[in-house]
Amino acid sequence: MKKKWSGVAAGLLCLTPALTGCLSHTRIVPKTRVADVVISTSLDHMADQLSRRYADLHTFNASVEMSGITGGNLEGKETQSLSFAGYILMRKPEYLRVLLLVPLVRTQALDMVSDGDNFKLLVPSRHKAYVGNNTASTHSKNGLENLRPDVFFDSMFIQGPGKDEIISMTTDIRIIENEKKKKDLIEEPAYALQILAKPEGQTVRTLRVIHINSTDLLPYQQDIYDKNGQVVTKAYYSKYQFYGETPFPTSIRIERPKDHYSLTVAITKLTLNGHFDDDQFELKIPENIAIETMK
Repeated sequence: MKKKWSGVAAGLLCLTPALTGCLSHTRIVPKTRVADVVISTSLDHMADQLSRRYADLHTFNASVEMSGITGGNLEGKETQSLSFAGYILMRKPEYLRVLLLVPLVRTQALDMVSDGDNFKLLVPSRHKAYVGNNTASTHSKNGLENLRPDVFFDSMFIQGPGKDEIISMTTDIRIIENEKKKKDLIEEPAYALQILAKPEGQTVRTLRVIHINSTDLLPYQQDIYDKNGQVVTKAYYSKYQFYGETPFPTSIRIERPKDHYSLTVAITKLTLNGHFDDDQFELKIPENIAIETMK
């Protein structure tokens, strides 16, 4: 019996060169290098950093360039809008104004205000205004008609965990391009901070996942989930600049997969923690404009 198994083992050893040679295939893949600087951190430090950065932000006054894309794979086509110049204003707790201007002529293309619960939206070119709750409960086939103030507020101002929320952290590896040398691929660890709702029995629901660079400990992506566990918003952050001691991304891409639209926001000028008067968050709808209530 021993001789029989010895023969089988010898036969398998003889096959090894064939398996690793004739039956294998080598292909060239892009070569990566390890990031030059990697910063270690803890879950508590990461959560505290996010919370402190948001707590220190009281007002936000940005000049922006914004464009949008509607459609996608389900429609078999995408439609890209013109690039609009405009302004995004924010004052805590939840006041927001988004004003976009028509290219060249600089007339109003869109004006939206919100007090945190309700919003008003004026579209002069359509001679129409929209009012309603900040969160859309029904979905329009026209992606941008699903636009609500919460899309801007939640995407642009990253918050740390709330009082009753649970946090956890995992690590992963991501591959990125070197901004200076596009063919130079860098492999770096990345942190993912999961923010979970207070448990209901044995069920815990994911609210948000914040992806953070290990090279500078700044967020590069945020995934926001609805109550059914589906992603409603993916926001991507890049081109950080410091305003005083506060870092803020000057390029933000907001994707709304269920609503079939995405927005790209480029910040050209930014002032943090300046003064706003109350009337800067008021929108008076002209009498000759039709008003539609959005649900």
